[in-house]
Order: sequence, then structure tokens, then C-alpha cells
Amino acid sequence: MRRLAVWVAVVALLCGLTACSTGQRVDLGGESSGNLIAAIAGEPDQLDPHKTSAYFSFEVLENVFDTLVEPDANLEMRPALAESWTVSPDQLVWTFRLRPGVTFHDGSPFTADDVVYSYRRIIDEQLTNVDKFSAVTDVSAPDAETVVIRLEQPTPNLLTNIGGFKGMAIVQRANVESGEIATHPIGTGPFSFSGQKSGDSITLKANPSFWGGPPSVSGVTYRFISEPTTALSALQAGEVDWTDSIPPQRVTQLRDDDSVNLAVTASNDYWYLALNEARKPWNDVRVRQAVAYGIDRDAIVTATSYGTAAANQLAIPEGNPWYTDYHRYGYDIEKARGLLQEAGVTDTDLDMLVTSEYPETVTAAQVIADNLAPLGITVSIRTVDFATWLDEQNNGNFDMLMMGWLGNIDPDDFYYAQHHTDGTSNAQKFSDPEVDRLLDAGRVETNRAARGDVYARAATKIADEVSYIYLYNPSVIQAWNTNVSGFESRRDGAVRFRHVELDQGRTQ
Repeated sequence: MRRLAVWVAVVALLCGLTACSTGQRVDLGGESSGNLIAAIAGEPDQLDPHKTSAYFSFEVLENVFDTLVEPDANLEMRPALAESWTVSPDQLVWTFRLRPGVTFHDGSPFTADDVVYSYRRIIDEQLTNVDKFSAVTDVSAPDAETVVIRLEQPTPNLLTNIGGFKGMAIVQRANVESGEIATHPIGTGPFSFSGQKSGDSITLKANPSFWGGPPSVSGVTYRFISEPTTALSALQAGEVDWTDSIPPQRVTQLRDDDSVNLAVTASNDYWYLALNEARKPWNDVRVRQAVAYGIDRDAIVTATSYGTAAANQLAIPEGNPWYTDYHRYGYDIEKARGLLQEAGVTDTDLDMLVTSEYPETVTAAQVIADNLAPLGITVSIRTVDFATWLDEQNNGNFDMLMMGWLGNIDPDDFYYAQHHTDGTSNAQKFSDPEVDRLLDAGRVETNRAARGDVYARAATKIADEVSYIYLYNPSVIQAWNTNVSGFESRRDGAVRFRHVELDQGRTQ
């Protein structure tokens, strides 16, 4: 980080001496020469798409791997490795025809066996996204270009399940069995993995054989810059070309800055608090409700996003077709105090788990600590790196934590894994038979209106019982220099560089 700061100062000095303008790109040479330089806010924990759950990992993996289908800009599922598909009249058999001639980055052919292996790996090893295959009874490959998925029940969101994000990527068996996938992944995507410098950067190079056509840039170098002001300074100095690490307090100013392109895109992401229901007194719904009444969402939104996010008491934002209107938990200290008294809870300590790699969790924790102090709840903020955060979450070593769910599309993405008793991400140990029944029903209901009603009831029950305390829906904030064209900011947060062009004529 010190080396970066020195470089920014040098660039600023050179600009002063040579009259280069803000936003012009400075080519650093070496393996990054000619690459798009992207600054992201943290380092991937690993690069195995089936095992990671870190957004920083998927910022890279989005450009390395493919899925059978993928969401377009409107989040409608479109062909990717599968060029077409059919569904049986009873909706229990889906047949996918694969795109011919696709190869992995090492030149080996992509076939239906790779799809079967990838899906069976997730299912058999019970990996992170196994719940997305809960209705699947069989995956087979009758020939090299055909995959058949059989279901035990109609699954209206199957395409979203298998293509909504790169956690469902098609991987190469040899890459997995060699153990190299976590550090040197091999995919079929527009860019191939080139190298990694721990704590500094990851470099990808263009895949000239990509089925969608070769990328226009020679490669992408991701630099890990955790401090948003530093990332923005690097962008304006020309050291990087693109970043999504933007200080929200600078958004208003950047809207009027012609030297950079700014996108503030309403997202389907959400940030939440979760109280550990395996511990007292958080296993008492009245105590959880007291905390929900005791926090000031508007203050949290102001502190974390400077008003660029929208406070919300459910996961799905207004404007989304699955949105449910819900306003139970206004900021009400007296109601919170009354619930604590009813539950017999007086002064108590609360261990709040946050991570420095998502600075908004640290900022929000400070607001929450102030909010809850008048209720006799002393919040001890425990700030750890993200890998430790994941371990502590998985082991249940917390009273409360804050985190976000990113890239959601179907309502099942927002609720099942997080709130079903058997959900793979139910770290808070929430369990309610009615919620389980509704979430199971939503997975098989093919009527759009009926399915919407099911999820509205499930979401309401989840919030009433305080499985999560929902905070806000953030915007996707990204900026890039004027020498970059073809980048599309997406509300699912997917960072795709396959169509980006870099105007080398502006390189200094």
C-alpha cells in the first residue's frame, strides 16, 4: 500500500511536469502492459468457483469461467455454454444442447462430461451451492453435446440456479483433481488465469479461442486496493483504468467530473444483520425484535453510503417485480426497551463480527453500537479479515454479524439458503416450519402470481421472526477512465470485461 501511495505521488508530479490530464492512462510495463488495470477492494480468498463465496473472487472468476446459461443485462437467462434447451411437458426433464467447438484454456475440448462432472461435484461433495440442485435427481450426458437434467418436481428457477452466477461454473476435472483449481483455475471464459502476486494482484490474459469472440484487451490485471480513496486517486492519476472501490461521499462530485465515467446502478444486493439464535438471549424472538426496533437504518445508510443506498426492511428492493411492501421496524427505542423488559433482559453484552475487507460493516457497527447503548446492550465490535470472518460465521462464534448478499436474481436466491432450516447459509440457525413450507413451495410453483404470493408471505414471516435484520439495498458504484469503452454496469454486480476496449492512443 505504501508503494502504491508513492507511485500515485510520482504520477501526480509527472502530470504537473508534462501536462498530462487526469484520467490518462500510465502504462506501467511488464506483464500488465496493454492490460486493463482494475482496482478491486480485496483479495480473493481462493479461485475455485464451487468453494468460494467471496465477492472479490467472483469479480475475477466472472471472466474466467462459464455457466450453461447466463443472465443478460435485464437478468433474463440467455445461452452460454448451452446454445439451446427444451423442457418436457411435465417440466421434469430439461435437455441442453451444448455449443460445439468450445475448449478449455489449456486447449482440451469442453464436452457434456464436464457439465456432469461439475454438477456431480457440487452435489456429491455438498459444496456451497448444493441447495440449488435440491430438486435434481440425475444429470447425464447421452452424447458429447447433450446434457439432460432430471427433476423430482417442477423447478421454475432452474435456469437461474445453474446460470445466475459463476458459483455454478463448469470446471475441468483435471484442474480439480490436480488440486490447482484454487490457485490456478482453468475455465472456458473470455480470459485465462496468468498469475497472482499475493497481497498485490491477479493477472488474466485474453482467450483468443473464446466462444463469444476474443476480447479486445490483451488481458486484465486486478489490483487489490482496500482503501476507496486510494483506489479513486489511482484511477484519477491514470494508474488504474476501472474500479468499483469508490468512496460514496465522492459520488456527487464525480457526477460532474468529465475525466471519469461514473455508474450508480440500483442493485438487487442487500446488507443485513444476523443474530445467533443458538445463543441466549438472541434465541428469544422478542430480543431480536428489540434490536430490530433499536437500530436507525437511515443513520446506517447515511454513514455507510452517503445516501446512495436505499433503506429496506426486506431483502428485495422496490422496483423489483418480487418486491413486498413491509415497514414493521421503524426506529423506536421505547418499543425496543419494552420488548427487552418483557423478555427479562437487562444489561447484556453483544459480540459483533465485522470484517475490514468490507469497510461498510465496520462503519455500520459503530452506528449500531451507539444505537443499542441506551438499551443496555454493550456492543463489542470484533474486526477480522474476511477468511477469519467466514470461519467464525461457519463455526457460530458470534452474537451478531453484518454482511451482504450480492448478485441475487430469483426470489429463491434471496431467501432459501439463508432462512430454510436446512439452508446452506443459515449461520444464524433460524428454523420455522411455516417458512420452510413456504420456501419449499416457492421452488415448485410455476404460476407467477401464486409464486409471488408465496414469497411475499415467506419474506414477511422471516422479517417478523427476525431471522435477518435487513438494512439496505446498496447501489453498484463503478468508475472508469474515458479511454475505456464497452463496459456495462449491471444490477447483479457481475463484472464483465469481455467487451471492453482500451484506447491505447491515450496511453502516456
